[in-house]
Amino acid sequence: MFRRARESDLPSIIAMLADDALGRSREVVSDPVDERYLVAFAAIVADDNQLLAVAVNADDQPVGCLQLTFIPGLSRTGMWRGQIESVRITETERGTGLGTRFIKWAIGVCRDRGCKLVQLTSDKSRADSIRFYERLGFMASHEGMKLTL
Repeated sequence: MFRRARESDLPSIIAMLADDALGRSREVVSDPVDERYLVAFAAIVADDNQLLAVAVNADDQPVGCLQLTFIPGLSRTGMWRGQIESVRITETERGTGLGTRFIKWAIGVCRDRGCKLVQLTSDKSRADSIRFYERLGFMASHEGMKLTL
């Protein structure tokens, strides 16, 4: 099952974001949750063009997460885009097909919102993730760039 994330899901989401070498270097897993995550969560919830979602198990515990951003634009005759970010599946659920179902669900949400394109980025060091997205039909059609501020 997939649903909108709740504030009570933040510890699980943060743990998933920190569950690899890149994440461990960027995230802060703590109890209580670092205040910066609470501020970011409040901003996400307040923005109609943001959706932080979780995949949950039978006990309603998060086992996957992703964030959707719905982006209006002038290019392509005013086309809306869906941006998928921060996709994670717990190690125990990897290989079960959950990630595929979750991304297909996210694409459906974008389609329902009127998006005509769905885009995402994946760190170049995450070769398995890149192959996963390619199997789902995503193509590396652009060269992405970032500037850390």
